[in-house]
Amino acid sequence: MNPVPLAARYRPQTFAELVGQETVRSVLSRAAAEDRAAPAYLFSGTRGVGKTTLARIFAKALNCEQAPTAEPCNTCGQCRKITQGIHVDVLEIDGASNRGIEDARRLREHIGYAPLEARRKVFIIDEAHMLTRESFNALLKTLEEPPPGVTFILATTEAHKFPITIVSRCQHFILQRLPEALIEAHLMSILEREQARYDPVAVRLLARRAAGSVRDAISLMGQTLALGGETLSEQGTRQVLGLAGQELFAALLDAVAAGDCAPVPALVSGLQDQGVDIGFFLRELGALWRNLFLLRQAGAGVLPALELPEEEGRELLVKAKRFSLAHIHAAWQMTLDAQRRVILSLEPASALELLLLNLALLPRLVPVEQAPPPQGSGPSPPGPGSVPQSPRNAGAGNVTPPAEEIPDAPPNRETAPPRPAHEARAHAQPEARPATRGKNTAELREELSAHPLLQPLKEHFGAQLIACAPLDASARTKPAPKENSI
Repeated sequence: MNPVPLAARYRPQTFAELVGQETVRSVLSRAAAEDRAAPAYLFSGTRGVGKTTLARIFAKALNCEQAPTAEPCNTCGQCRKITQGIHVDVLEIDGASNRGIEDARRLREHIGYAPLEARRKVFIIDEAHMLTRESFNALLKTLEEPPPGVTFILATTEAHKFPITIVSRCQHFILQRLPEALIEAHLMSILEREQARYDPVAVRLLARRAAGSVRDAISLMGQTLALGGETLSEQGTRQVLGLAGQELFAALLDAVAAGDCAPVPALVSGLQDQGVDIGFFLRELGALWRNLFLLRQAGAGVLPALELPEEEGRELLVKAKRFSLAHIHAAWQMTLDAQRRVILSLEPASALELLLLNLALLPRLVPVEQAPPPQGSGPSPPGPGSVPQSPRNAGAGNVTPPAEEIPDAPPNRETAPPRPAHEARAHAQPEARPATRGKNTAELREELSAHPLLQPLKEHFGAQLIACAPLDASARTKPAPKENSI
């Protein structure tokens, strides 16, 4: 077998071979065909979507001996040197290891020289977000007005770390994550060129595991082929990638549908014994609840949109009917909410087991505030439409208040004339006085002296109680008014 890794062997060399990114490909191909390259470009996107590959293809199209051309020929000396990475005028710089101000100054000095062999100088700075702020400041003027025949291409996975002054001087292209169907078709084409037998289910698992990255998908496929030889099987793929099998998800759905907690610990133990990636297991579980929700809501009409094999889709349709729509929705929401919490937990297996137990017991779980109180813990909270009881008659049942406690109905303001102020004060009800109103000082002193908390203080300090001031407001002495100062 060829010792060159699959990702390097099948790296695209032309715009047409690049998977996806149709808009960016067409813009750069037209710029190369018309020889109207911009001074600086910024390619951003997640890993493995073709940022550096696109930069190399664009550099070859600009410097090809057939230029200006929309596609590099890959046969001339210029194209071959750029492909091998030995061209003196096309420099690929690692931004993580050349991030200081001195590196930026040396780059500025190198820019001033004319191209030695190629038509244009191309500087590809990979992981450019790792450059320091001083390095960015040193490149500001150079990016805006570089010497004739110089093009900068910055590639990054974290465009938000770039200063806005740098972004404004570049043509910014955001490379999108590739859909699973496109990655799956690309992997099948590579397997056919390698004359390797494969299981379509295994290819689908690789495309899903790659999460939009073509490079990751090809690398994982090479890793799986190294274990299974010339055949890409589903079992070998799950074993290499640490993926749970369909039989485990079927057992989990049976336990959740029956509300049975007994199989859950065994399922979690099986995941640990197989070395299954818990993070990807939760992703697959969330996708499973999503498919069940759509099937329970829309029926068989949604099967083409799920992009599942026909047999698997029919099986899920039967399983979806075992759950209520609210149950599936709640389970889906709980799985999504618990993904980050389970992965970052100090005990991921225990956190996953708790999640699966909650899914199995979901129809019987109720909020804490709605749980009934224990026996003998006091009156139950009032139900809807019930009248709250006051503290003085609480616990006495539905007791009609005495007649003297029912206030009189207010007078009719349209017929009854208003009373004068002195009559209103005369007929006003007397204010409710506290229990201490009417006691003299001697009674209060005697009552306080007999208080059990004051006895230890009296014995320890031998202090005398301070005479209490009269509590009646009329008996209080008013402070003398201050004389006006002259």
